[in-house]
Amino acid sequence: MSYIHFDKTQLINLNYSLEKEIIRSNRSGCYTSTTIIGCNTRKYHGLLVAPQPQIDSQLHVLLSNVHEAIVQKGSSFNLGINKYPGNYSPRGHKYLEDFDSEPNPKLTYRVGGVVLEKEIILDTHVDRVMVKYTLVDAHTPTKLRISPYLAFRSYHALSKANTYVNKKFEKINQGVKFRLYEAYSDLSLQISKENEFVPAPDWFYNIEYIREIERGYDYQEDLYVPGYFEFDIEKGESIIFSAGLEEANPDKLIQAFDNEVSRRTPRDNFENCLKNSAGQFISRRNGETRVIAGYPWFGWWGRDTFIALPGLTLTLGDTKTFLEVMDTMSRDLMGPLFPNVGSGVMTNMNSIDAPLWYFWALQQYVVFTGDEQTIKDKYLGKCKGIIDGLLEGTEFNIHVQEDGLLYGGMDGTALTWMDAVTADGPVTQRRGCPVEINALWYNALKFYESLTGDTEIGDLAEKVGKSFVKEFWDEKRGYLADVVDGDKKDWSIRPNMVFATSLPYSPLSEEQKDRVLEVIKSNLFTNRGLRTLAPSDPSYKGYYLGNQYERDNAYHQGTVWPWLMGHFAEGYIKLHGKSGKKFIETMVSSFDGVMTQYGIGTVAEIYDGDPPHRPKGAISQAWSVGELLRMKSIVKNY
Repeated sequence: MSYIHFDKTQLINLNYSLEKEIIRSNRSGCYTSTTIIGCNTRKYHGLLVAPQPQIDSQLHVLLSNVHEAIVQKGSSFNLGINKYPGNYSPRGHKYLEDFDSEPNPKLTYRVGGVVLEKEIILDTHVDRVMVKYTLVDAHTPTKLRISPYLAFRSYHALSKANTYVNKKFEKINQGVKFRLYEAYSDLSLQISKENEFVPAPDWFYNIEYIREIERGYDYQEDLYVPGYFEFDIEKGESIIFSAGLEEANPDKLIQAFDNEVSRRTPRDNFENCLKNSAGQFISRRNGETRVIAGYPWFGWWGRDTFIALPGLTLTLGDTKTFLEVMDTMSRDLMGPLFPNVGSGVMTNMNSIDAPLWYFWALQQYVVFTGDEQTIKDKYLGKCKGIIDGLLEGTEFNIHVQEDGLLYGGMDGTALTWMDAVTADGPVTQRRGCPVEINALWYNALKFYESLTGDTEIGDLAEKVGKSFVKEFWDEKRGYLADVVDGDKKDWSIRPNMVFATSLPYSPLSEEQKDRVLEVIKSNLFTNRGLRTLAPSDPSYKGYYLGNQYERDNAYHQGTVWPWLMGHFAEGYIKLHGKSGKKFIETMVSSFDGVMTQYGIGTVAEIYDGDPPHRPKGAISQAWSVGELLRMKSIVKNY
C-alpha cells in the first residue's frame, strides 16, 4: 500500500471523502483540483484552471469536470458525481474501489466485471490537463463515454445559464474545440484514438459547492455540457483525454502522459510530499518566475514570496529558481515597497514588512550557499534603495522615528501580515511600531552593514537595537510588547515577538530570548503552529469558521499558522542547541499525519486555535510548506 491511499470504505463515505482534496499545478500557472472522489466542492475546483491574461490577472475555470460512463450491452453506468439541492447525482462514487496518489492521482472503478483506472496529470509547461483511462478488466465489449462540463469563468465567480453562450464548436484532430465567450482562449478537447463526438448541448442547473456554503458565499452554478465523446476501449488499452488551450497531437498523447509521469517525485513519504508540494508553488510565465502564495485561491504576494522562497528552493539546492524569483521581484520594487498582492489591476503596496523580508531572503541565500558576492553584485543597490526610502518616509505614514524605530499605519489600513480587514476596518491594525517590523528592520540594517562596512548604517542599527530593547521589553512580564505607539503599548501575547529570537541579528540577550520563547511555548504553541493570540485573551477566537466577516475576525485572533513554527524552531534550537533538537524534530514529524488530511500531500494555510486544530483556509500554502522544509534543514544541519 502506498503512502497516500484510500480504500473503498473511505471513498464511498461522503462525510469522509469530500473533506479530502487534491491540488496539482504546473509551471505555466495552471492547476487542477477536486476531491479524491472527483466531486467538486468549491468554486475553485476544476480539471483545467488556467490564466487568461487577455482578460485579467486572474485564473479561470475552463473545464470544470468530466463525467465518464461505462457502456456495455446497451446499459450505461455513470461514474461521475455532482451535488445538487438535496441530493448527489449521479452517484458514481459507489463504484470506486481505490484512490492512490502515486505517481499521480489515480482512481479505480469497478462496475460488475469491468475495472477502469483513471489518472490525471498536467503538462509541465503547457496549459493542458491529460486524463488517462485504462481498462484493466472487462468480459464483454465496452465503450467509454466522456461528458465535459464547461465553465469559462473566473475562479472567484460562478457560471449561470444564459442565451448568449456560444454553442458552436470546431472539429479538430480527434476532437473538438470550444470558445463559450469571445474573450476566452479556445479549449481543445481531444482523445488519443478515433472517437465520435455526439453534440447534445444542455445546461446542468444548480450544481452546489458545499465548501462555499460553509464559507458564506454564493454556492450554486450552472455548467454547460455540449455533448459527449464515445469510443470503444479494449481490455488492457489506455486512452488519453486531453483538454488544453492549444491543440495537441493525439498520436503523441500517450507518450506525453508517460513523460510527465517520469518527471514526478513520488509522494512516498513525508519529505517527498513536501518537496512535491514545494514545486507546485513555482510559476514561470512570460519571462517571470513567481511564487503562488497558496491554492486554490491565492495569487502571488510579496511578503509570502520572501518568507516562503528559501524553504521552497534553497533547502532543495535550487539556487537557480531562488535567484529567478528574486530577480522578478526586484523589478517590482517601487520606492522602498514591493507590491503586497497580485499584479495588474490587483496590485497594492500596503505591506510594511515585504521589503524587510527581502533582506532576510537574501540572508538565507548566503546561509545556504556562502555566496555573498552574488548578493553584492545583483541586489545591493535595491537594498540601499529600500533603506534610503524608509528613512525618507513613504506611503501609509511609514517613516523612521527619531529613536530609529520604524513606524507605519493610518486609518483603514493594515500593513503587517496580520492584515484582515472587515466592514468595521482592520481587525488588528497594529498602527505604530510593530515588534516584528522593528526586529526585521534591525536585522536588515545589520545585514547591510555586514555586506558593505557602512558605518553610518551601523550606527543607525545600534540606535535601533537600543531603542528596541528600551521600548518593547518588559522585565517583569518577561516578553515583548506587540506594538508600541508613543506611550501606548499593546501587551497582547502574540507570536510576532518570535522573530526577535530567530533572525540572524537580534538586539535581545540570550536570557531575554529564552523568556520570550517560554511565553510563546506556554501560550501559543500547538502541534500545528503558533496561535496568533493567547487563549487567555478576551479577544481570542478558538475556531475559524462562518462567513467572511466571522472568519476574518478569527484569522489573527487565535487561529494557528504553521509558518510561524519555523521561526520558533530556529530561535529555540539556536538557544538550546542539541538539547532542543529532539523537541524540534518531534514538532516537524507531527506534520506527517496531515499528508492525508484536507489538501492531500501538502500543508494547509491555517488551523483552528482550539484542539483538535482542524485544517482551515487554503488547502496548500507556500509558507507552510516552505518553513517546514526549512525546519527540516535546520534540524538536519545542526
